[in-house]
Amino acid sequence: MARWCYRHRLVVLLLWVGTVFGVGFAGTSAGTDYANVFSLPDTDSKHAYDLMDKAFPERAGDTDTVVWKVDEGSVDDDSVRSRIEPALAEIGRMAGVGDVTSPYDEGDRAGGGAGVSRDGTIAYAQVTFTEQANSVPKALLDDVIETAQGAERDGLQVELGGQAVARDQEASQGTSEAVGILAAAVVLFLAFGSFFAMLLPIVVAVAAVGTGLMATALLSHATDIPDVAPLLGSLIGLGVGIDYALFIVTRHRRGILRGMKPEEAAVTALNTSGRAVLFAGGTVCIALAGMLVMNLRFLDGVVIATSLTVVLSVLAAVTLLPALLGVLGPRVLSRRERRRLAVTGPVPELTSGLAARWSAYVQRRPRSTAVLALVVMLVLAIPVLSIRLGTSDQGNHRDTTTTRQAYDLLAEGFGPGFNGPLQVVVDGTDAEGLVSRIESTEGVAQVAAVPPTNGVTVIQVVPTTSPQAEETDRLIDRLRENVIPASGAEAHVGGVTAVSKDFASVTGDRLPYFIATIIALGFLLLLVAFRSLVVPLTAALMNLVAAAASFGVLVAIFQWGWGTELLGVGKEGPIAAFLPVIMLSLLFGLSMDYQVFLVSRMHEEWVHTKDNARAVRVGLAETSRVINCAALIMMCVFSAFVLSGELEAAMAGIGLAAAVALDAFVLRTALVPAAMHLLGRANWWLPAGLERRLPHLAVEPREEAPAVSSPDGPASVIHGFVRTADGDALAGVEVTLLSRGGRELDRVTSLADGSYIVAVPGPGPYLLATTSPGYPARARQVVVGEGPLVCDVEPVGAAEGEVDVVN
Repeated sequence: MARWCYRHRLVVLLLWVGTVFGVGFAGTSAGTDYANVFSLPDTDSKHAYDLMDKAFPERAGDTDTVVWKVDEGSVDDDSVRSRIEPALAEIGRMAGVGDVTSPYDEGDRAGGGAGVSRDGTIAYAQVTFTEQANSVPKALLDDVIETAQGAERDGLQVELGGQAVARDQEASQGTSEAVGILAAAVVLFLAFGSFFAMLLPIVVAVAAVGTGLMATALLSHATDIPDVAPLLGSLIGLGVGIDYALFIVTRHRRGILRGMKPEEAAVTALNTSGRAVLFAGGTVCIALAGMLVMNLRFLDGVVIATSLTVVLSVLAAVTLLPALLGVLGPRVLSRRERRRLAVTGPVPELTSGLAARWSAYVQRRPRSTAVLALVVMLVLAIPVLSIRLGTSDQGNHRDTTTTRQAYDLLAEGFGPGFNGPLQVVVDGTDAEGLVSRIESTEGVAQVAAVPPTNGVTVIQVVPTTSPQAEETDRLIDRLRENVIPASGAEAHVGGVTAVSKDFASVTGDRLPYFIATIIALGFLLLLVAFRSLVVPLTAALMNLVAAAASFGVLVAIFQWGWGTELLGVGKEGPIAAFLPVIMLSLLFGLSMDYQVFLVSRMHEEWVHTKDNARAVRVGLAETSRVINCAALIMMCVFSAFVLSGELEAAMAGIGLAAAVALDAFVLRTALVPAAMHLLGRANWWLPAGLERRLPHLAVEPREEAPAVSSPDGPASVIHGFVRTADGDALAGVEVTLLSRGGRELDRVTSLADGSYIVAVPGPGPYLLATTSPGYPARARQVVVGEGPLVCDVEPVGAAEGEVDVVN
């Protein structure tokens, strides 16, 4: 498929352009119909909702609030009413506004009436739209906000709250994505040194995410998708899309630098790294689908949006990317790299620098490295012991927003519980006894019973504490467990606050089963991929450690408030109840990406050499740079979602950025290789009976077997001298033994007399490369038999069988 896409690149590009613009046009024309459905079967709040639906079958549109406060005097003063009443009247005449309820209405006068605080300094009016919050036009909301706040003057403050107003105050869609893409572009340019190579992962990711978002918008008309789902979809899609393309482009560039033609380099890259991308994308989708075991309708739409963007990211990486590689050809390399390739010819990729030194350090000191990394992770995980799940509301918004200020004014004038009243829904008309019991219950500030409708009575209960306070949760429990049963009435506690509490409780109860499911799934996938019991067990434990540490960071920032002002994300509060499920799914998938990329290289080396220490050292040295670069890109993309204006998205962004950073820079770079050094050959142990029963799953294709003999034959050596054409010995020349696929097997430096000796894993054909300052790089094919091979090397000239320049 890669070769077909490469050769028919114009067809592939036209298909992708048509798909992106076609789905985009359809999505824009149809609009969106997102719905936050917190349907919780067999919960008390669900029973209350069903009774409410029976009593009030025709529900009005979204109701928002206009709040005003005077510094001196009363809200009933003529100077205040002369400014507020005309504004409310103008809002009431706007198309799309169904009703405006004001404390100045006849029969509901100020000075202690409904809608006015006891001290007379704060009042509120309710604006009921004809549509729900998601469908209220932005232009209408802008007019309502402008008209209401136009009534302000010195000493008179006007603010607005409610779901529709909150949506209008959100940052424009695309801001966080643009910042994340820009940051990723900088990292890619520094990694590749080529503008076109930097552009490839960006184009692939944007095409996939753009198509996914528009497709999600279309699907919102057919199923319930929450409004946070597309934001999470773009967050995940950008991260994995750029990373998947990065892996393939890195392999493609390496192939060209080693002398392969661009087409063959692309095919090889897709046949190796492309397989790993398919495996990684599949694991991410499986992890996301694991959210379905929670049986929460709210998460179903999240699964659809996120899985769709991941699937499109994989599809773009294996189809659109090879087509773009065909368009660019050798320009995927920088000008400097192309000039060097033309002058010196292909050179083997030699692992050196910081990655090689760090890998050697971990091998020398595995115990101290493992202990230090584990201590860091455990210290960061300490805050997770106090995690409290809940739902954020407008009290968590930034203090500069009108919704947060309206929330604070209502809490000041009518009590902290006014922003989250409870609804005790009674199946019957006799509720006097229950009302009196609720009034005497600790934690209740105000109780008001609505006249019965259709055999259902609704009792409005205002707590003395805020909706997110633990005391409010305890009040709900008292009402359900003590007050209502003692009254003998059939009643249920509902309302937004009760629904949020039930959602958090159900999520917390089912979370252990979800964690067990994805950990078991990851264990089985790695067991099949690497034919080992210890490697998947280590990965499972590492995933738990990474999850605990990342949630610890999340609790410290968003629940304890360490840095919320610095980040500008609003007031601290409970962790969004759905976030652990989403983060664990993504963390599992992304950790699998890095684990597969790291351990597959170690496994490849182990298969060839049966030397665990060398396998771990080489695997870490050759993959850590790419893993760290990929992690840095994801951190940039995820962190940028702090700018989204949504607290849940900021939580997800910071949490995932912390998880990726800890996973890549602590776990995969230090703890995993250190543990594998300590475990030794046990890493690759698998019972013979299990080996026979497991299916074979190749993450990357094996290199072609040598034509002469089996690669598992006896080890041997190649030795000889490095001399000039005149026979003079050359010292300090690097002699590298490579497999036919270009993998480095051994590397030495010639001695003072020009002699060298390299180890050979077994009989077969190999490449012997020489690199020395002042001489062009040369690589010649050699065939090793059962015994040592004598091969003298001359770095100048072109001997038979040697490879020079790009041939």
